[in-house]
Amino acid sequence: MDVDPNDVFKDEEDDPDSGFFQERESYKELVVYLVDASPRMFITTCPGWQEDQKEETHFHIAVSCILQSLKTQIINRSYDEVAICFFNTREKKNLQDLNGVFVFNVAERDYLDRLTARLIKEFDGVEESFSKEIGSQYAIVSRNRENFLYNALWVAQALLRKGSAKMVDKRILLFTNEDDPFGSIQGAIKSDMTRTTLQRAKDARDLGISIELLPLSRPGKEFNVSQFYADLIGLEGDALFEFMPSVGNKLEDMKYQLRKHMFKKRIVRKIKFSLVNGLTIEVNSYALIRPTDPGAITWLDSVTNRPLKVERIFTCNDTGALLNECTKRFQPYKNKKIVFSEEELSEVKRVSPGHLQLLGFKPLTCLRDYYNLKPSTFLYPSNEDAVGSRRIFIALHGSMIRLKRFAVAFYGSSSRPQLVALIAQDEVIRSGGQIEPPGMHMIYLPYADDIRDIEEHILVKKEVVPKATDDQIKKASALIKRVDLKDFSICQLSNPALQRHYAVLQALALEESEIPEIEDETLPDEEGMARPGVVKALEEFKTSVYGENYHEESGRGEGKPTEYSRKRQAIVEHATEECGNYDWGELADTGKLKDLTVVELKYYLTAHNLPLSGKKEALINRILTHLGK
Repeated sequence: MDVDPNDVFKDEEDDPDSGFFQERESYKELVVYLVDASPRMFITTCPGWQEDQKEETHFHIAVSCILQSLKTQIINRSYDEVAICFFNTREKKNLQDLNGVFVFNVAERDYLDRLTARLIKEFDGVEESFSKEIGSQYAIVSRNRENFLYNALWVAQALLRKGSAKMVDKRILLFTNEDDPFGSIQGAIKSDMTRTTLQRAKDARDLGISIELLPLSRPGKEFNVSQFYADLIGLEGDALFEFMPSVGNKLEDMKYQLRKHMFKKRIVRKIKFSLVNGLTIEVNSYALIRPTDPGAITWLDSVTNRPLKVERIFTCNDTGALLNECTKRFQPYKNKKIVFSEEELSEVKRVSPGHLQLLGFKPLTCLRDYYNLKPSTFLYPSNEDAVGSRRIFIALHGSMIRLKRFAVAFYGSSSRPQLVALIAQDEVIRSGGQIEPPGMHMIYLPYADDIRDIEEHILVKKEVVPKATDDQIKKASALIKRVDLKDFSICQLSNPALQRHYAVLQALALEESEIPEIEDETLPDEEGMARPGVVKALEEFKTSVYGENYHEESGRGEGKPTEYSRKRQAIVEHATEECGNYDWGELADTGKLKDLTVVELKYYLTAHNLPLSGKKEALINRILTHLGK
């Protein structure tokens, strides 16, 4: 059975028939950025992001943080909806016609809508035109006691009115450097303004809207969240004590903090977990780590640059008339055509309704590392539709940890029903913060055909299987210890091909003249590999494997080349010869690489020792990256 490398890491949310693509619209995120535009945001300066940069205002910090998040969000979650509001402004622009609130927007876009390249491009220059087109003013002055913060919360709550709280995540992100917005007045007026503003915030939270604060501390004065905003965002107890350390007083951490606020784990889908005798609970599934691929191609109109809607119609071969009825398909059987409707075909393909069925338990020692074919899914209980699910899940979770067992279950996804292993994970807390949440990891177990004997192709040919000697194993272990990366995580490295792909898209969409340089973090650490200890361990390993007379130019020292190496060398020579028949630089510059076949593209990849996996678009991107285009 051949396995497509691109399908190995696909989960049920990658299958168009699984319902994930239909459901992800309902699990989108609605975000309103509230930015304080009072004069203090413009006159308060702080050191730049880097040591060699000049001082920057708090307003610039807030705008640059939002801009960076918008550029990331339009790539990762383009179906989310965003609004940008400034409060404490001279001009007003909002549906409620409230003073002191200006909703930044562009033409052909609702106030709360999906991101567009035009919005990002115009928001990038908002600082230059802000004083002229929008303006700034203090929130409370003696001649004007209107509560602009109250108005801003009202506008944000009205914008987030669309969608059900169960189906979308509604959030307000507030930027300000004023810890007491009503500090210039005293007495009953201040108390009344404080009370009404806090009540407005409470009403928003009761509607499922979360309010998150990103405070900007002034030089020499730390932001006092207890002054007012602790009550506004609902902080109390330990959460209040840990708030400022978690946010970070250094302004250079602000972009990272905002990214953490934006990259919130969302539910992939809800799953019914059947336990025994008709007892069913509900769990939510989360995708912890998934590989990132370039987005799907979107066809645009050449004149308006608007997305094209693809429609398919059927015509009668005899009359040419349009067919309004749904098409039917058939299967020949004994000189007859058995007709199936679309609904019947869908039922035939549906092996299971998509539920999780518990089969039993096994000791954790029975689980092998190589059983995990693709990234696992994290499960957490939900009480929304099945009351009591959380209690049952906690009891099952605790028993599995105590008895050191994992659960075996059948997960009937529409694309590939299979057995799964549910492994309970206990909560991990360090330094007062949660490092790992409690829940279960759902590992997709392999079928028998998915497990191969690595020596199978050798045993079939009745050849002697080479075995490493004790000295070679010892030298290899010493080398691995030398080059081992401490506390390594795959999240530490970014894909340079994808980074360049999105950098080019950004430059085209925003009409930028230059493409930012992309640092390839996957290149070997030449300085680290040149350390004396690593060099010695590497030389000892090479000597133990190839002998003292090994030369890199010959490739194998005194040994004879194997049949595999001869075939490989012949393939490389043929690919190199064919590769020389094409002017790859010209093909890349003129955009004619897409006209070549996959076989022709692989000539270049094989000749330059590049990976051959992936679809045609991935092969073209790999060639362009290698050519530096």
